[in-house]
Amino acid sequence: MMRIAAAIITFNEEKNIERCIKGLVHCVDEIVVLDSFSTDRTKEICGQYNVKFIQDRWEGYAQTKNKLNELIDADYIFSIDADEVPCKTLQSEILKLKNAKNEHIYIVNRITNYCGRWIKHCGWYPEPKARIFPKTKANWKGELVHEFLNYDAAMKTYTLNGHLEHYSYYNKKEHIDRANKYALLAAQQYFNAGKKTYIFQPVLSAFTKFVNIFFFKKGILDGVSGFQIAKISAASNYLKYKELKRLNKTKNK
Repeated sequence: MMRIAAAIITFNEEKNIERCIKGLVHCVDEIVVLDSFSTDRTKEICGQYNVKFIQDRWEGYAQTKNKLNELIDADYIFSIDADEVPCKTLQSEILKLKNAKNEHIYIVNRITNYCGRWIKHCGWYPEPKARIFPKTKANWKGELVHEFLNYDAAMKTYTLNGHLEHYSYYNKKEHIDRANKYALLAAQQYFNAGKKTYIFQPVLSAFTKFVNIFFFKKGILDGVSGFQIAKISAASNYLKYKELKRLNKTKNK
């Protein structure tokens, strides 16, 4: 029988981590948390459960996840964020994997809870994520943001039933703060890659992002939440290219 371990990276996740752990205890063999020295109750909460808790410095999403994977002794890894939890159906699907005979990559469909509401459009759903994989056959790639699972294209992928429930933002401020954080990281990544901006790019990118999310990706059907997501995403795009422009201007001085 194959052993499956849940791998979680954390930093100040006291609002989420207990829900995540409770959704995992009955479907995985081990839960391993790599924490970047949280200053809240994350460590204390993990200590209340049968969780292997390790602390180490943050090295970026992909690098930290790969470091965590190396600390795990299991056949399969279920990579999950602290603000996610498998629904009952997905938990049952994961249990069945323990009897699998072949090595595959497993896809889960993520659904996001935004300020108390499940989002069904905006390009946020369905959101397939490759999250369950043989430990020795995959690793994480990426620089500052947007890490992705790297595996041999010849490996078969299967989508599991159920949902990975994602409790992303509890309020508008959290969304704005995280969107701004990712925008600045993305700008730095673009700058490192030598990318430039053109004169109207910040404004045009913001406009097209809003139109794409609210109209083409049917965010309008999510009502006020859809409008808010489109607006904040547009502002994030504007900030990303303004920051890239600033970085290039500073470099040329």
